[in-house]
Amino acid sequence: MYFDDHNPPHFHVIYNEYEAQISIEGLAILNGSLPARILGLVVEWADLHKKELMADWEMIRKTGKYNKIAPLI
Repeated sequence: MYFDDHNPPHFHVIYNEYEAQISIEGLAILNGSLPARILGLVVEWADLHKKELMADWEMIRKTGKYNKIAPLI
């Protein structure tokens, strides 16, 4: 996430040569692309942490800071 990013609330994913922006609400790709397997893992992780992602979206836009979110194990 970037403090000066645009709506809708989303996060950025970088995997090797792939990059994508994923919406927090719908967990869909807004821009870019990811391999299907990686997208599945990202969506699984984001679904588990949706509230934390939204809280970070609000906090980073207001303060420029965010809280780390646990990885998918």
